[in-house]
Amino acid sequence: MDSSRQQAPYHVRMDADDALKLVKQGATILLLGVPPSTSFGIDQQMFVVGPNFKGVKMMPPGPHFIYYSAASRHGCDTSPITGFFLHVSSSEVIVRIWDPKQERVVHVPDENEVERYVHGVKSMDFDANLAPYDLPHHATWCHLSNYVTQAVIERLQPLGGDISIMAEATLVETGPMTRAEKKMFEHIAKLRQKFPDMAEPRDSEDSKPSNSGRCFFTNLPGLVKRTGMSTSELTALNLDKSEQLEVVLKKFYGGEEDLLLGELQFAFIGFLMGQSLESFGQWKALVSFLFSCHKAPLQSRTRLFVKFLDVLHWQLKQGLKGGVSSAQSPTFDDSWFTDDSFLKYHYKNFVHLVRDEHAIDGDLLNKTKRLRKLVESVLGWTIDDDTELDEDDEYAPVVVSEEDASIKHY
Repeated sequence: MDSSRQQAPYHVRMDADDALKLVKQGATILLLGVPPSTSFGIDQQMFVVGPNFKGVKMMPPGPHFIYYSAASRHGCDTSPITGFFLHVSSSEVIVRIWDPKQERVVHVPDENEVERYVHGVKSMDFDANLAPYDLPHHATWCHLSNYVTQAVIERLQPLGGDISIMAEATLVETGPMTRAEKKMFEHIAKLRQKFPDMAEPRDSEDSKPSNSGRCFFTNLPGLVKRTGMSTSELTALNLDKSEQLEVVLKKFYGGEEDLLLGELQFAFIGFLMGQSLESFGQWKALVSFLFSCHKAPLQSRTRLFVKFLDVLHWQLKQGLKGGVSSAQSPTFDDSWFTDDSFLKYHYKNFVHLVRDEHAIDGDLLNKTKRLRKLVESVLGWTIDDDTELDEDDEYAPVVVSEEDASIKHY
């Protein structure tokens, strides 16, 4: 991910009356005491703050992601990125204050003090110190976050709300890793050495759960085994995840497809903007799981997959902007899309699935073509007949053996 920083990332020009209207109608996040030279981001824009910075105004209602990395007291290095989601309403004022010991923004404990700050914001006392929200790019942000509701945030966010790579320092490698994932784990190890005080997430309570600082992502099924099924039946069940998709939607999302898409967007934002490896793992798992469904996109869940392809298109369009002169906007590192990429394999198989279907939903076909055009133009991935992988490939489908089929599961 591109971590370059810009002093003046964007400009918002408008009539004074229109600006005043937006200030009053838009939400505000007041951030007190943020050190100068801190890298600060809101949604897909990141910049370096100066000594007069006290937050952001004109925020449109809806979901937003705040993330930052301070110039560390340990030296010239910047601290690891910390981020959190907000879902704001019109004219709402959010107040946070910088804690120099923890090097992060925290809630103001005194409610009376919060009320005074809220009154000050609404009285325009802080207006000169508030950066305007990057309204010209808000439409793009909507495409990246339109399924991230307040319910999604509350369901998935860590205890305390902060998403940080430092809370993932205890993650254990449990399977094959790409070159980019290995680089991220090495990055975590270096950060723990540089910032030992941040290695463990803090909590105001004396005792905190062991998963403090970690997101509450959905555990997706791996290899499925059922008593009484033959080897061929189990293999078919694991090759096509459509039946498992129905179970997952009912069990974890109450049958609401949009909640699954909200988790997909939450994980992507947490990874791309918040540099969370755990979020990348969930995004990868969800994309792989959905692309492994064969019957569902063509029959029972066509609408879900139309929306999924639209979400993925905007995610890749944002993440693959490396060639664009937009250094202040987070993008993918090239290593996330090597030739052994999980996405390349699943994407190609899905395109083959749609291409080979005789009767296809028009919206599904159009969304697939649009995604294909983006991927081919930016990544150079062409659809050919060499998609099949060796059985030992880490991304190849699971073929159930006789031994696996004989194991009883209740």
